[in-house]
Amino acid sequence: MDTHYLSPLFSPQAIVVFAGKVDQPETQTSYGRSICAQIRECGFTGPVTFLDVNMSGTLADLAHSRADLALIALPHEELAFALEVAGRIQCKAALVISSGVEPPLAKELHAIARKHDLHLLGPNCLGYQRPRLHLNAGVAGKLAQPGSLALVSQSGALTSAILDWADKNAVGFSTVVSLGPNTSVDLAQTLDFLATDQATESIVIYMEGVTNARRFLSALRGTANTKPVVVLKAGNAAGASQAALTHSGNILASDDVFDAALRRTGAVRVKSFVQLFAAAKCLASRYRPVGPRLAIVTNGGGPGVLAADWVAELGLQLTPLSPPHAQALMPLLPPHATLSQLLDLSEEAGPEHYRAAIMACGQDSQVDGILAIYSPKLAGDHNAVAQAVGELKAAVGKPLLTCWMGDEMVGQAREIINQAGVATFRTPEAAVDGFSNIASFYQNQQLLHQTPPPLSQLAEPDLDGARLLIESVLAERRKVLTEMESKALLAAFHIPITQTILARNANEAMLIASQQGYPVALKIDSPDISHKSDVQGVALNVVNAAAVRDTFGDMMATVQRLAPEARINGVTVQRMAGKRNGREMYIGVVTDPLFGPAISFGAGGTMIELINDRAIELPPLNQFLAQRLIGRVRSAHTLDERRGAPAADRVAIEHVLLRVSEMVCELPQLRQMDINPLIVDEHGALAVDARIVIDTAPPSVHRYDHLAILPYPVNYTQEWPMRGGGQYTLRPVQPDDASMLQEFTRGLSEKSRYYRFASSLRELSVPMLARYTLIDYDREMALVAVQSVRTPGEDGEFIVHDRIIGVSRYIANPDRSSCEFSLVVDDRFSGQGLGTRLMHAIMDVARDKGLTEINGLVLSKNSGMLKLMASLGFQIAPYEDDPDFRLCSKGL
Repeated sequence: MDTHYLSPLFSPQAIVVFAGKVDQPETQTSYGRSICAQIRECGFTGPVTFLDVNMSGTLADLAHSRADLALIALPHEELAFALEVAGRIQCKAALVISSGVEPPLAKELHAIARKHDLHLLGPNCLGYQRPRLHLNAGVAGKLAQPGSLALVSQSGALTSAILDWADKNAVGFSTVVSLGPNTSVDLAQTLDFLATDQATESIVIYMEGVTNARRFLSALRGTANTKPVVVLKAGNAAGASQAALTHSGNILASDDVFDAALRRTGAVRVKSFVQLFAAAKCLASRYRPVGPRLAIVTNGGGPGVLAADWVAELGLQLTPLSPPHAQALMPLLPPHATLSQLLDLSEEAGPEHYRAAIMACGQDSQVDGILAIYSPKLAGDHNAVAQAVGELKAAVGKPLLTCWMGDEMVGQAREIINQAGVATFRTPEAAVDGFSNIASFYQNQQLLHQTPPPLSQLAEPDLDGARLLIESVLAERRKVLTEMESKALLAAFHIPITQTILARNANEAMLIASQQGYPVALKIDSPDISHKSDVQGVALNVVNAAAVRDTFGDMMATVQRLAPEARINGVTVQRMAGKRNGREMYIGVVTDPLFGPAISFGAGGTMIELINDRAIELPPLNQFLAQRLIGRVRSAHTLDERRGAPAADRVAIEHVLLRVSEMVCELPQLRQMDINPLIVDEHGALAVDARIVIDTAPPSVHRYDHLAILPYPVNYTQEWPMRGGGQYTLRPVQPDDASMLQEFTRGLSEKSRYYRFASSLRELSVPMLARYTLIDYDREMALVAVQSVRTPGEDGEFIVHDRIIGVSRYIANPDRSSCEFSLVVDDRFSGQGLGTRLMHAIMDVARDKGLTEINGLVLSKNSGMLKLMASLGFQIAPYEDDPDFRLCSKGL
């Protein structure tokens, strides 16, 4: 079960090819002729059988043709029959290379694949390449050079272009996959395979769309957890499907939400084809994620300044050498060299000067990456400098990028650098772009590790009251809440609001204003008016009763004239916020048709669309994510102390964002929302106006199905007593459990470790720790039993720390109906019923997720585990692929 389910497709041991009459090339399609030639010429070492669907005989005659993978390149009318034959001879995967297959035929092919349990790549794709296997199962171009970079593309033309570019830039690939629009094996499944592929160290993706956001984000999070991933997405479609009834609906686009979603996966997005090439160069050079501090070494001020300007534009940090390293380097440089923000080595710089400067940067802990820029000089030795820089890649231990400016004069120098495996670019801006991709990956990894629960640690909201309010509005067949209803919903989640009372005539308005105290604000109350200011439906700082009376009458008349069809409930009266140092901010929610609800924050007020200052994050949020959301907007600096006004209370904004996140998580009916303005000063935040749009909840099987990122499943946390006293907590694993899990693994006996991992490992590697603790709760679950331990400290006080004493885990199989389990218990707690409790708990979670079967492999020598499985009602049978194991299965 350690073998990935897509291995028969991407790592086949034997292949059968359906491409027509091999001895009559004129009868084959162009794709068929190309596939036959590629398979023969590239040196695939496994058995290859060529079949013709028009040949005579029976299926029994083809028993010898059984293979892992069927390659099919035939006319459209023969595709279904060939796929049926592939299923009958028990192929495990199939690749249909074609173009122009219509959706009805594609559906027929998918149905045949499902019937025979085949993993189908295609139709309408150009296939794939696996250079290390000498396998070119596609028609995108000649076989690429072997490398550690994987390419997954939803465009055949772009796949061919990148392969051509890579051949000229000495970039090799572990895998190249061209996905079409009708393929059964999709982008998410391909990423799932590459995440486990040992030959793949980094991944570049070109995508045009996804159909299942949760599944895509799940696969991308799992992959980017251990490998750098760069994404280029085409198609910046605008807007959500609902009508824009709020500011949020007006100003947020699907592309903004996609950006927010991608950040939470830990991947990096680039916006252009040129940037994708820059990213590919850096990833192919095996640069690991680093911080944003870049040192620039140059022999010319102009190119260095261009690079420095682009560093500032991208939000990176131009970093000079720290004083000790600068002092040590200066005697080794030419007389006119300067070490300020840039390391300008002057025009006299030669190989030894570049070598000394780059080594100094490599030894300086304040530098995260190095860009070496070389401008050709008449007396300079371009190739010698290139040779010196290329030899330093391994020695510096951090990203080293180069820019050899010019064209024909430095062509050979670029070739030297390429052969050394160092990323080189033609312009300083492109080189800085490449480094930006690496730095962004590092930053997004921090977001990846955030797995907030649906509810924050703040006071518990009135969920029942909020749901009753929504149900009452929907019962009236309304979708837009009035201002008073919107504020009541905010109050249920403890968001501070201004007291608002509805007046139906001028006399009521005067009485309410007198009770609240002047000055007051008057606002039209109508479910049909999205933006009150557009119809002159807002009046601020009304100072006395006479003004209230006159304003009420004028407002009603004006609104009726400008919006004659609108239903008008009256005018709301509320006291002015009175925050002299208040800043007007905005918090909104919009529902994207693919990624679901998204939360936005930015500058508020009446000019919100014009200012267009916003940042977006997907729920659920925690304090770290809320702080990052606030910090990403331009207007965040207005919250600081300025012009005599004290700093605004950022914590209050964070709390409102956390409350909005709770609303989004717990109320799937919520579609759009504006809190505008949210007035913030040194004393806190206050929601002055609010507008909320709801709709019936979308059908779902599980709670939180409306979210693209599943919250931390706190509902599976339980407390259980220990035999002999004390208790332990059973809860889902968290990313920050890595150190505890490592300590737990080291503490296991050698026999227990062997029984769990079927190897003699003594501790988990860093990738394994990341894989086991940062999980996607949608497709897998790991429950840890945690015990609190008190140990005496040096001052006599007891120190309490947690330790893991047992782990149960399941991972859903590709069919999404069954799963594979594992279980391990601390040897010191053996025989206390902990294993039984962990298995019952993990089966309960699997059952709750809709899975119908759980199975796992247990070593035949592990009699204790086999006895436990039998006591739990598992069926125990021999495992055909390995007699050392037993297959334990149970229906859920």
